[in-house]
Amino acid sequence: MGSDKITHFSNKADHDAFVAANNYLTVIDFHATWCGPCLQIAPIYDKLAEEHEDVKFTKVDVDAAPDVAQHYQISAMPTFVFLKDGKEVDRLRGANPPALTAAIAKNKA
Repeated sequence: MGSDKITHFSNKADHDAFVAANNYLTVIDFHATWCGPCLQIAPIYDKLAEEHEDVKFTKVDVDAAPDVAQHYQISAMPTFVFLKDGKEVDRLRGANPPALTAAIAKNKA
């Protein structure tokens, strides 16, 4: 289930290697399996990953990879972190499809 265009991270080492090797806009979806809003926005995130082939979409389950969540100081889910050249350029908290779509468009430019 979900898009095969999304990379899932379960530890900081894999995340760090991916970010270091990637100069595309990267979106990280910090989520949890028990988070209702996370489950609601998941199919929309999958669809966005299919539509924006020039953007790297990733997911981090905060319970499975707490070190990655801690690195970004994630305190609420879902939180979407936007990276360019390995640096955070934007952040969106909450399951808001129009805001997520707009943030992707804004940060791709």
